[in-house]
Amino acid sequence: MPLPPAPSRRAALLAPEDYDAVARPRHTQDLLPDVALKAEPASRGGRKSERSQAAVVELAAPALIQVETKSRTPAPTPAPAVAPAPAARRSTSTRSNGAGKTAATGVVTTPVASSRSKKSAPQGPAKLFVLDTNVLLHDPTSLFRFEEHDIFLPMIVLEELDGHKKGMTEVARNGRQASRTLDALAAAPGADMAKGLKLDSTGQRAAGGHLFFQTVPLDYSLPTSLPQGKADNQILGVVEALRKLHAPREVVLVSKDINMRVKARALGLNAEDYQNDKTLEDGDLLYSGVLALPADFWVKSGKNVESWQSGAHTYYRIGGPIVPQLLINQFVYFEAPGEPSLFARVSEIREKTAVLQTLKDYGSAKHAVWGVTTRNREQNYAMNLLMDPEVDFVTLTGTAGTGKTLLALAAGLTQVLDDRRYTEIIMTRATVSVGEDIGFLPGTEEEKMGPWMGALDDNLEFLAKGDGGNAGEWGRAATNELIRSRIKIKSMNFMRGRTFLNKYVIIDEAQNLTPKQMKTLITRAGPGTKIICMGNLAQIDTPYLTEGSSGLTYAVDRFKGWPHSGHITLARGERSRLADFASEVL
Repeated sequence: MPLPPAPSRRAALLAPEDYDAVARPRHTQDLLPDVALKAEPASRGGRKSERSQAAVVELAAPALIQVETKSRTPAPTPAPAVAPAPAARRSTSTRSNGAGKTAATGVVTTPVASSRSKKSAPQGPAKLFVLDTNVLLHDPTSLFRFEEHDIFLPMIVLEELDGHKKGMTEVARNGRQASRTLDALAAAPGADMAKGLKLDSTGQRAAGGHLFFQTVPLDYSLPTSLPQGKADNQILGVVEALRKLHAPREVVLVSKDINMRVKARALGLNAEDYQNDKTLEDGDLLYSGVLALPADFWVKSGKNVESWQSGAHTYYRIGGPIVPQLLINQFVYFEAPGEPSLFARVSEIREKTAVLQTLKDYGSAKHAVWGVTTRNREQNYAMNLLMDPEVDFVTLTGTAGTGKTLLALAAGLTQVLDDRRYTEIIMTRATVSVGEDIGFLPGTEEEKMGPWMGALDDNLEFLAKGDGGNAGEWGRAATNELIRSRIKIKSMNFMRGRTFLNKYVIIDEAQNLTPKQMKTLITRAGPGTKIICMGNLAQIDTPYLTEGSSGLTYAVDRFKGWPHSGHITLARGERSRLADFASEVL
């Protein structure tokens, strides 16, 4: 059926004073038929015609809109459902608080006036994001992470999602959760799949866009070198068709597959990585837990510093411009020739002042922990956190050979066997292979985890011998059997639902955990439990995980500043000169 002529002259004849009278009664929108309007060029009607056209567009919110430009040819007859062009969106979004919706006869329609929030309107037109299957399998909540923009799911994505739902793996669980989310959106009251499902209908207020499904075949042509039956190429074809159908609106493919994004860009399509799972864009911005005080610190703050003694520690109350940069349990140091050095931890922050607490020197032989003395400044900071009963969660990062596992084990053995602060040490790690998997392993849970715990065996051998240090009364009497009786090796696969009471939990190779897995492990902590997460962000073996999206990065960023947590980035290797040199040049 051909479209009726656009009433452009009637729009031009509306006077400005008639706009309010016509536009105010919103209920009249329901009385208007669905009419496709074609906006006149601005050069004909000037400001007066633009305002008049906006009034008619507002009244005909359910209608389809096509903007006529010099570079775009008119839509053929009959025309498919077309999303509103950016120019029409800008002309109406400032005049309406309601989001009128277009009638959908084919693929996708979007609101005409989209002032999503009363607080702040979106900048520019909303984009249309086409999601690849791996985005939903990586983050099932990704549907709600695109703010005011709309989302389109090709039919092949639903097919692939259905194929990944079986099994007990993390990917299968994410696939089932994504399917349940789609079902909840489709079953929401007032949901109309033809007009798009409101993403905020299930309580996700941060999502202001709509979700659209492919309901009709799309006409597209791809190079003959790309097999038509492959799922990735079908998604690329859908993006190509949507780009032509909704021009000049921006259509973007979102995929975690690098090759998929490269192929899309080679075809001239917009493609992006899924960024919402990344805690940090740059790994260099990760919180290090250490801050160097400026060289003029004592000159500027020395006169106003209050100091007092309490037990073995000295406290300093400081002020000045350095205070806003500090966080609770952050370590600060001052080293300058001819000036007194200061090594302290931030213990309190109140308004414009902060309290610094001096540290215990674990580099001294009299303060050795299970025969281990710290060899550099960062190791001493880490040992102060590991031995503090008020700190429940410690994260340690650093390259190979910086002493992460050794420090954590030495502190754990001292507090379990000497201080009796914890009942036992529980050690686990992500079982992600560096190379090809060796297959199933025989034995019990602890025996199966044995090959993954080579680092534990190496460090226990060092600690049991004492290696030149005085291991103390318990250390001399203890045997490997006694030490191992207090160390339990557990698999992460069976952590769900457990609660650890008065345990010292070590999570090794935590850089291979996803944020969801990290949350699962940390929430196992019961009263009196301390958790230590260790890892090297330069050695991530889990697919699709980067330094910015690792669960270890996520935990460091979220816990910084909490009074019962601390983080240290160990900077200097102490394993051997060979290992240190290899870390730098290889």
